[in-house]
Amino acid sequence: MISPLTDIGVNLTDKSFAEDLEQVIESAVASGVTTLLITGTNLLESQQAVQLCRRFPDVTFSTAGVHPHHAKEWTPQHAAQLTSLAADCKVVAIGETGLDYNRNFSAPEQQRKAFESQLELAAELKMPLFLHERDAHDDQLSMLRNVMSQLAGGVIHCFTGTQAELEHYLDLGLYIGITGWICDERRGMHLRELVKMIPADRLLLETDCPYLLPRTLKPKPKSRRNEPKYLPHITGFIAGLLSTDSEALARQTTLNARRLFNFEHR
Repeated sequence: MISPLTDIGVNLTDKSFAEDLEQVIESAVASGVTTLLITGTNLLESQQAVQLCRRFPDVTFSTAGVHPHHAKEWTPQHAAQLTSLAADCKVVAIGETGLDYNRNFSAPEQQRKAFESQLELAAELKMPLFLHERDAHDDQLSMLRNVMSQLAGGVIHCFTGTQAELEHYLDLGLYIGITGWICDERRGMHLRELVKMIPADRLLLETDCPYLLPRTLKPKPKSRRNEPKYLPHITGFIAGLLSTDSEALARQTTLNARRLFNFEHR
C-alpha cells in the first residue's frame, strides 16, 4: 500500500451512496485514501456534507458553496448561511463555485452574481476556494484576478482545459486538481502532457466520485459508480506519466492538500 492519500473531490451526498456510504468509506480507507474532502454544491448539500463530517470525523472534511448550476437559487441570505456553515471546523473551503457556460443551467449573469458573492465571502473569511469552470475561462479568470490578492488560495477542481488555461491558473497561484479524466483515451489524452507542466507542489488528486470512473481500471468494475477507493489507481497512472513512483506522488499531493486546506488546524 502506498502512503496515505487525500481525495480532494468526493460527492458523497449523492444519492448513489445513500445505501452503502459506510462501506464506501471503509473501502477507501482500506485502500489508503485516509482523507476525503466532501464537495458542497448548493446550500442543502453543503449542510449535508457537514453532517457527514460529523458522522465520519476521522476521515472527512467538507466545502460549502453554490455550484454555477445552482446559481439561480442564490439569494442575499445565502452569504449569511454559508458564513455560518464555514464556521464549522470541518469546513475548509468555499465552493464548489465558479462559472459554467457549457450547459447554462443558470443564466451567465446569475452565475457571475453568485460567484462574485462567494469570492467576497472567501476573501472575508480568509478561506481557500474550491473552483469549477467550464467554457467560461475568460470571465472566470477576470473575476479571479480582481480578488486573488485577497484570497487564501484555491484549487481549480477537475481541470480539463487547455495549456493556456492551465498557465493562467498557475500564474494566479492556484492548485490544480486532476481526476480520472486523464485515464480516458477518448477525451483526456491532452491532460497526459499537461500534467507534466504542473509544479509538484501545486498538484492535487481527486476522484470526483461518483462521476468519472477511470476507464483504465482492470478488471472493469461491474458498477459505473466511481469511488474514493480508486484514487490509488489514478495516482499510479499519473505517477507513470511523471516518471515518478506512486509513493512519492502520494506523499507530495497529500502534503499539498494539507497546505492548501489547513486540515490540521481547522
